[in-house]
Amino acid sequence: MNSFPWLTTLWLAPAIGAGVVLVVPAARRTVARGIAFVVSIGVLALAVVLAVRFQPGGAQYQFVESHEWIPAFGVGYTLGLDGIATALVLLTAVLVPLLILAGWHDDTATGDGRKTTHIYMALMLLVEAMVLISFLALDILLFYVFFEAMLIPMYFLIGGFGTRTTDAAVRAQRSRAAVKFLLYNLFGGLIMLAAVIGLYVLTAQAGLGEGSAGTFDLRVVVAAANNGELGGSTAVLNALFLGFMFAFAVKAPLWPLHTWLPDAAVSATPSSAVLMMAVVDKVGTFGMLRYCLLLFPLASDTFAPLVITLAVIGILYGALLAIGQTDVMRLIAYTSISHFGFIILGIFAMTSQSQSGATLYMVNHGLSTAALFLIAGFLVSRRGTRMIAEYGGVQKVAPVLAGTFFIAGLATLSLPGLAPFVSEFLVLIGTFPKYQVAAVIATGALVLAAIYVLWLYQRLMTGPLKKGNEHLRDLVPRELAVVVPLLVALLVLGFYPKPILDLVDPAVGHTLSTIGKHDPAPTVPAPEAGAATPPAGGHK
Repeated sequence: MNSFPWLTTLWLAPAIGAGVVLVVPAARRTVARGIAFVVSIGVLALAVVLAVRFQPGGAQYQFVESHEWIPAFGVGYTLGLDGIATALVLLTAVLVPLLILAGWHDDTATGDGRKTTHIYMALMLLVEAMVLISFLALDILLFYVFFEAMLIPMYFLIGGFGTRTTDAAVRAQRSRAAVKFLLYNLFGGLIMLAAVIGLYVLTAQAGLGEGSAGTFDLRVVVAAANNGELGGSTAVLNALFLGFMFAFAVKAPLWPLHTWLPDAAVSATPSSAVLMMAVVDKVGTFGMLRYCLLLFPLASDTFAPLVITLAVIGILYGALLAIGQTDVMRLIAYTSISHFGFIILGIFAMTSQSQSGATLYMVNHGLSTAALFLIAGFLVSRRGTRMIAEYGGVQKVAPVLAGTFFIAGLATLSLPGLAPFVSEFLVLIGTFPKYQVAAVIATGALVLAAIYVLWLYQRLMTGPLKKGNEHLRDLVPRELAVVVPLLVALLVLGFYPKPILDLVDPAVGHTLSTIGKHDPAPTVPAPEAGAATPPAGGHK
């Protein structure tokens, strides 16, 4: 136990900040923005302090806080931080102030001129709070509550704050996208709720709680599951795994449960879309690591080939559909489906390199997607259209915008020297020893990524200056303040990913040892018959 509630403070700060912003009068828009930004910077500072104080070689869960919540049902308010959660907490804390800055003028909810800046900023902070507690929760029911609750503010961000327009058809499309997002994720969450209840019944039958009650304490249930004390038939455990996995696969999203993502991404503001793709969706892949694998090790092993097959399909599907898009924002949304396929592939390959690469990929994808999507959003806000065909020659009038877009695009295609290359490389080399065919097929996406990124840049930025683009402004200081930190982070982590890997490697090692997985031993081809064998310690 810690004397100071660091983790509670971490997630409560943006939640309280959201309440403060919400009571700011609608006319005081600058005040609302300023408060939200200051709160998000405070959360970032606290996250950095926790990351610095976190000891990668220490206890698995640190800064643990545990209090009774509903003792009759074995529910507790239990928080803890491991290396994987620390990396994702840092990603969230870094991105939110940048997204608030990027969405400084995203304040028209209804299209009729009413300003609702305070509501928009409050919703952004509320999503941050719910994502943070999801990464911190060590109680399964506590995690589930916020896993579902974050859908509500995200729904209003998508449906209420999209493209500024008075066009009823566009606004109706935005509402449909928000409802689709909510229905898909709520359905997944309801399936997970059934699995959570089923798991609780098993803990009660196994006597893991006090008296006749079960328990939702993740640490207790994981220990029982991996010691054979949880009980339940193979069929029951497989069904519970699928219940958790379905919800996480919807949120991640994994093909073919992905169809809500492109519509939601293009209907929301760029900042809201990045919050969804780079932050909220990471709760899905995080859940696969912390809950699916640790709670159901045998079921995870059983279904790993199926999940890996779906992940590889998603990698190629997302890349191929990105190539064919005519809408720049929808194109970038499809690239995220491909990238999430790599993350899930790394998780279920279950080697130390693949899972470390997958966790690093979560961080790197958040940075690269944020950079590319926000720069594209800045461009679209100037021109007023998402259609790629309407652009051309932009680099002649906005060279800084074009240059930063090019660097972000190169990061998206995993160019060596930029952060996503390291994570993608680790995923592939970690997958190959166990799933050679999947790794080889996934490698083909590297070529497809080069096609959709470079062709997009060519159509948008090069060639003759098309009519209507003559007066496009270059990036202004506020936009540079958003973009430059993201590009710097992509460059630094591209050459020096050690700080993040030092955080996640021990946690990955603990996960694999808990579920009884070990890296396959390297194989050396047997020497051909008659071939001389070099002496030990020498060379032939």
